[in-house]
Amino acid sequence: MSAPTASLETRPRSSPAVVVATLSLCGIVVSLQQTLLLPLLPLLPEYLDTTADSASWLVTATLLTGAVATPTISRLADMYGKRRMMALTLAITVLGSLLGALSDVLPLLIGARALQGVGMAVVPVGIAIMRDELPRERVPLGVALMSATLAIGAGVGLPLSGLLVEHLDWHAIFWVTGVVGSALLVAALVLLPESPVRTRGAFDVRGAVLLTTALTAMLLALSKGAQWGWGSPTTLGLAVVGLAVLAFWIPLQLRTPSPLVDIRVARRPAVLLVNVVSVMAGFAMFVNMLLTTQFLQVPKESGYGLGLDTLHTGLWMVPNAAAFGLMAPASAWLIRRVGPQVTMIAGAAIMAVTYAARVFLSENLTQVVIGSVVVGVGTAMMYGALPTLLMRAVPVTETASANGLNVLLRAFGTSTASATTAAVTSASVITVGAQVLPSQSGLNTLLWLAAVASLCATLIGVPMLRMQDYAEEGDRSGTAGAGRPVQVVRGQVLDASARPIRTAVVTVLTPQGEPVDWGQADSDGWFNAAIPTAADYLVVTTADGWQPRSRMMHLDRETPVPPIVLRDRLRLAGVVTDGEGAPVVDALVVLTRHSGEAVATIRTDHEGRYEIPRPPSGRYVLTVASRDGAIGARPITVWEAARDVDLVLGTPLA
Repeated sequence: MSAPTASLETRPRSSPAVVVATLSLCGIVVSLQQTLLLPLLPLLPEYLDTTADSASWLVTATLLTGAVATPTISRLADMYGKRRMMALTLAITVLGSLLGALSDVLPLLIGARALQGVGMAVVPVGIAIMRDELPRERVPLGVALMSATLAIGAGVGLPLSGLLVEHLDWHAIFWVTGVVGSALLVAALVLLPESPVRTRGAFDVRGAVLLTTALTAMLLALSKGAQWGWGSPTTLGLAVVGLAVLAFWIPLQLRTPSPLVDIRVARRPAVLLVNVVSVMAGFAMFVNMLLTTQFLQVPKESGYGLGLDTLHTGLWMVPNAAAFGLMAPASAWLIRRVGPQVTMIAGAAIMAVTYAARVFLSENLTQVVIGSVVVGVGTAMMYGALPTLLMRAVPVTETASANGLNVLLRAFGTSTASATTAAVTSASVITVGAQVLPSQSGLNTLLWLAAVASLCATLIGVPMLRMQDYAEEGDRSGTAGAGRPVQVVRGQVLDASARPIRTAVVTVLTPQGEPVDWGQADSDGWFNAAIPTAADYLVVTTADGWQPRSRMMHLDRETPVPPIVLRDRLRLAGVVTDGEGAPVVDALVVLTRHSGEAVATIRTDHEGRYEIPRPPSGRYVLTVASRDGAIGARPITVWEAARDVDLVLGTPLA
């Protein structure tokens, strides 16, 4: 396979402020598309001559296509260009708006909403563009603003929808997003530069199809479970199918060159922790929106509701959206001053404490709005810090796809919040006149659940404080953000027999030792790394069970990178002797994990020696059994080096 090439732009690059403003507006518009229709749902059955269950597919369709499109388009952006995929995504959403504006029948409107759902991929692609194009000191602010667009659009969408429907035909919600989306599509093509940071390889169609199947099944079970019944065969069947396909998809990704989602990177502790926190953050954020609207809209006769109409409910949700926008600069400042880990932990702690307080302080409009805003402040801090943490833990060439998975997991958290809210409010109700309403105890249960989710995010964040993966990115010699040309080189890591080493990690540094980028080898041993220019670099290659290799290499996108060969396999070796010091020949040597799994089995040679490939670092038990029945065993700990472990049969166990 040839080394990848990169087309560098010759037209003047836009200023950082223009890039941030353009991308943030794109994020707000696609978020608006998700929420503008929500206040209309009670009216659409009458407008479209359909049932409420059928009309709810207008929301479900957007959720499904957003979840499916986000990882797919993010991966395509890393491979074929971020601006290109940003423009394609905006064009699809504009097409959806146009279809919705001209439609009066349910199937066409569901199709329109499905096309609009693709817009969710704008957020991770926009974050990746910011990493490539902004100066390093501007990245936290840009990322915080881009992350905040999800909540800003949602908060603005509710009152805007009420105003449009009150004064115009309901189709106006599609016309507005269509016109604004068209303007932003032109702005993206004119103002955004195309990043030269690209990975190469064939797109993983099989992985995309399987992930689509799994996500569709699981999200349908979550979003429709309240209507179909959580114990119904349809709901349970979809959940089982989704989990089964996902269980098959994960090992398949490990064997696939250029996978849709790089599981090797995703399972690194630094990345895994961020993604787990993202699920918690999505859950807690959406519970805030759902419960605040409940407190504002439920009739006063319930004993806790404020009885506001849709328009005024939307207006009182604006402060929450404003908190997100206003907190973006503050979050960026905190990230630069105290680090993204502390910022994320502080935001989660604020959410946990505020949710617990809201159980007792939700008696009037002031308390409800202030509680919602303070939760929004904490969420803004988390949403600003999470992409920064993620980008510090993944290679430059994986930025869009890693953020795509992260945004998908946040969306999964919001879907779980919606399903949980539906289940709790359906199980705990009160009757007021002819109305069946959720009880206050049910809403308090949800507040406690959101507090627990926020507390879990806080606790998960504590180990991040000690992890070097989140150390501040250096200048990277221009690989990201300085507006200078970037090249992507591709190489392969092999063993002495020319077999690929799929566990290899390649780190590229300047001759002075400054970090540039790193890459994880795929199942064929291929890796990608971004460099600022053709030059000599220090290349450090490591793989579990192999002697590391460091060498100075000239890297240039025009010249194929010579294969990096790791020749020395680390071994676990030793000699087995009896009580008199004589070698024990043909003894059985078994290595098992401390948790019980068998790792390797071999027999000693004529000198009583054994030698097996060094297993991954961890705790093991080495057992030896001779032909005459003598048995010995000892616990051992394996670290990042070869080990000699001798064992004497007939002595007390060590």
